[in-house]
Amino acid sequence: MTRPGLGWIEVITGSMFSGKSEELIRRLRRAQIARQRVQIFKPRVDNRYAEAEIVSHSDMKLPSEAVASPAQILERLDNRTEVVGIDEGQFFDASLVQVANTLADRGIRVVVAGLDQDFAGRPFDPMPQLLATAEYVDKALAICMQCGAPANRSQRLVSATDRVVVGGSHEYEARCRRCFQPPPRSEG
Repeated sequence: MTRPGLGWIEVITGSMFSGKSEELIRRLRRAQIARQRVQIFKPRVDNRYAEAEIVSHSDMKLPSEAVASPAQILERLDNRTEVVGIDEGQFFDASLVQVANTLADRGIRVVVAGLDQDFAGRPFDPMPQLLATAEYVDKALAICMQCGAPANRSQRLVSATDRVVVGGSHEYEARCRRCFQPPPRSEG
């Protein structure tokens, strides 16, 4: 049962390998332990590890539903749901912000994890807009794989110019501000 006015949005953001999905899974498991009705969604494009699970790089898992768009989250929402988890928010379009706010306005706790910067170090839409409307924001840092400093950027290791290249440790590594090497301006 939802109660209008009591919902909110939590965003977990940061670079790749910073523990965003692990933290999302931890929060959703706690809600399940508290016997709250939880639904978990991820973008259909993220099929790195599993079609029907969110999976962290450290192999933590929770069952989820893959959706093509944020609108499908509303379509598939069970009216008993109290908590909605959304992984890889950066892979959705701008309508994710409205969907998250609609859910929160219905009294649902919404927890979204996603990258705040793309491979070029630019804000990764729609995450900046979601960060602006969220009640709670946690920025996770990884460890720079070059020097060991706190890392907040995702260094792409493969040559690709598309903004979205779904990958893991073979395609990306965490880098600090000093070690990050943005692509030439013509990319992305």
